[in-house]
Amino acid sequence: MSVEIIILAGGQGKRMHSSMPKVLHTLAGKPILLHLLQTCLKVEPTRIHIVVGHGREQIIRAFHPVLQSWPAPQSAIINWVEQEEQLGTGHAASLAAGHLKDESRVLILNGDVPLLSAATLQRVIPDPGSVRLVTVVMADPSGLGRILRNDAGEITGIVEERDASPEEKSIREVNVNCLGAEALRLRRWLTALDNDNAQGEYYLTDTIASAAREGIPMVGITPADADEGLGANTRSELARLERAYQYRQAMAVMDHGVTLLDPNRFDVRGTCRFGNDCSVDVNVILEGRVEVGDNVCIGPNTVIRDSSIGYGCRIEANSVIENAVIGHECRIGPFARIRSGTVLDDRARIGNFVETKNSSIGMNSKAGHLAYIGDSKVGRNANIGAGVITCNYDGKNKHRTMIGDNVFIGSDSQLVAPVHIADGATIAAGSTITRDVDIDCLASSRVPQKSIRNWKRPGYKT
Repeated sequence: MSVEIIILAGGQGKRMHSSMPKVLHTLAGKPILLHLLQTCLKVEPTRIHIVVGHGREQIIRAFHPVLQSWPAPQSAIINWVEQEEQLGTGHAASLAAGHLKDESRVLILNGDVPLLSAATLQRVIPDPGSVRLVTVVMADPSGLGRILRNDAGEITGIVEERDASPEEKSIREVNVNCLGAEALRLRRWLTALDNDNAQGEYYLTDTIASAAREGIPMVGITPADADEGLGANTRSELARLERAYQYRQAMAVMDHGVTLLDPNRFDVRGTCRFGNDCSVDVNVILEGRVEVGDNVCIGPNTVIRDSSIGYGCRIEANSVIENAVIGHECRIGPFARIRSGTVLDDRARIGNFVETKNSSIGMNSKAGHLAYIGDSKVGRNANIGAGVITCNYDGKNKHRTMIGDNVFIGSDSQLVAPVHIADGATIAAGSTITRDVDIDCLASSRVPQKSIRNWKRPGYKT
């Protein structure tokens, strides 16, 4: 059986009030259309025809690097179909229908309905001689096409709201714009469409009435989750989609043993994997690929991006971790920033207002507060005091700072790279270190303190 998919992504999305095409607006950090495409791949179609009109160059350009990153068999099935004039959903579908193989079974989807599941799409693939469509019952069906049924409960058509009578507008079962039909029949029905309606457009939904007149059996598919039918025509609808998507993610991680203090304030913008007995406070955002070990506690307002967190770690409030590897039983924050390239060994401690970048911090080493560690390698059991800065950039090039085991660096010191602080060395507080320091040495660059007796402060003119 050959399955082909048509995705209608040519609309302007006027109600978004945006210069960006609607399908490029993001859900959980990636374009709406990408969510739908990734779901479509799960039903293993032979081709996916994406109809683009308004902003088509912008859409194709945005998806070029995405498709380039896909394996060749997947990226090769994408076919961009240009719709120069936006004459309605039926017109858009007819342009793609010319690319279909006669023997194919076809799914037609809207590019702004991203929560459809692969299980639902699989159910919409039609049997020979039938038509299938997804319908949901909504408390407020405003703006959506209503499903018409006869006295026997059989689907006879879809009426758009602008063309609906008051009685038809009272219907709460609506069209989700997910249709399954055979290619030959679909092509014939699309050719017969007219634009005699309130909007002067060719409606894809009118194909349902054509199928009913021919006596084609029509099967209404109800998804397991009514939110699968949500679309994004406005900013408020997009926000509702976001919360629906994120609530799904919250339920999934809780089903795997994670405690979320408030599932409504938890965002996943990528993929995450948790170990057992983890706790996540409110307003935590996980981006990209995140892996979290057992018994990890993540404090409120924390962002973790493309990082792994070892078991037993505690991430305090308002910390940001990106592109980092965190060992076991580490302590981070509050208000810590762990930047790209940071590797913390087991039981390392990065405290409040400490920033690290492209650095490795050894086992049991700590920087308690108000420090910057960049382009550095720190050994085991080192202590980095408050206000310490590794001066890694000379205005043109970056340089490395090497700090050995059991080093103590006093507060308010500057280590001007490239520099090597050997094992067991001590740096006196307030020092500026520009040369290497040998093993077990004390280095100090402070000016000797002097006291002037009977000092009188300068007077102020009145």
